[in-house]
Amino acid sequence: MSGNVHWNLEMAVKDGQLDAFKALMAEMVAATQANEPGTMNYEWFLSEDGRTCHIYERYQDSAATLVHLGSFGKLYAERFMAAATPTRFSLYGAPSDEVKQALAPIGAVHFGQIGGFAR
Repeated sequence: MSGNVHWNLEMAVKDGQLDAFKALMAEMVAATQANEPGTMNYEWFLSEDGRTCHIYERYQDSAATLVHLGSFGKLYAERFMAAATPTRFSLYGAPSDEVKQALAPIGAVHFGQIGGFAR
């Protein structure tokens, strides 16, 4: 088992906010890819009706996760929450207590690994 931290965040896109949400996604993806080398996966998926988004993120470790959370809070959180509402947040891996505490306000539920592997 690794020290990776990863999650699947489900968001409900607010009425009339799809274009703003997509524009923000493009900005966040570009910045994360350019500035956060500890981010291993950063993938957004949208339902056909444009109402539900799943965001899969995976970080090398808790330190890399905290870098991302710091950038998110400073640069994107207000616009992100204006465009969409979290409906489910499943947190996986080995997050530090600091990561768990940072994600608790938006309802993250931690699932500890009991088996399996990643390549």
